[in-house]
Amino acid sequence: MSGILLLDKPTGLSSNAALQKVRRLLRAEKGGHTGSLDPLATGLLPLCLGEATKIAGLLLGSRKAYETEARLGLTTTTDDADGEAVERREVPALDDDTVRAALAALTGRIVQVPPVYSALKQGGEPLYRRARRGEDVAAPPREVEVHRFDLLERAGDRLRLHVECGSGTYVRSLVRDLGERLGCGAHVVALRRIWIEPFTAPRMHTLDELIRLAGADPAALDGLLLPLEEGLAGYPQARLDAAQALRLRQGQSIEWAGPPGRCVALDTGGRAVALAEVSAGRLRALRGFNPPPALS
Repeated sequence: MSGILLLDKPTGLSSNAALQKVRRLLRAEKGGHTGSLDPLATGLLPLCLGEATKIAGLLLGSRKAYETEARLGLTTTTDDADGEAVERREVPALDDDTVRAALAALTGRIVQVPPVYSALKQGGEPLYRRARRGEDVAAPPREVEVHRFDLLERAGDRLRLHVECGSGTYVRSLVRDLGERLGCGAHVVALRRIWIEPFTAPRMHTLDELIRLAGADPAALDGLLLPLEEGLAGYPQARLDAAQALRLRQGQSIEWAGPPGRCVALDTGGRAVALAEVSAGRLRALRGFNPPPALS
């Protein structure tokens, strides 16, 4: 069992809980997810199973897109609707230009303070555990990249927003900071991840769909898995002949005339041999992939 499943995560479930449910349904020994979604959030959660777990860390740093609904006038302990109310403020008269100016100020390379109710660790322990114990927790600020932060719709005290961002960006923090710029506070009431590079037009599968298939035809679940090569689609390709692929699998470097940098090395059948790097005219494997049964 090896490949990538594009799960449409339901609300109310942690990313790890969703992963474990899918692992049991597909009888996968190994699995990893590529970037946590909050329990409140829904949408794309790529799950890497079997040999594909080797690329889960690569997908963590990919560009992501979300749609979120923000409620103005109320801040919460978690910066979303799952938290307790902290402060209520009157929402001032706003027009679209005012909102868009505040969104523009939170676009680009910015410094963001993550929520204290997050999985970030201090001293080896997630911040949310310390916060739940009532400890005084402060998340350190860090630089993040926000490529787009757009207003889609405004209705009363609700804003529907589109976000495209890099790794480590918290949409909850963006909405919290937007609320402060608008002078009234805000929190997330709904959040949906719509894509992660390289899966920018994903065909997602719900847990209900997987459960139905598992009951009717368990073998059909295999057909929902994408090959790990699709998770490496953003890398340049190095096409190897059989002898070159064998040498790279054996941990040897090979002469290579391609441009320097990282690439995915593929065998004659288009299957990934390794995530590799070209340097000084040689191709070296950074992370090798075990051959599928057909090549063994």
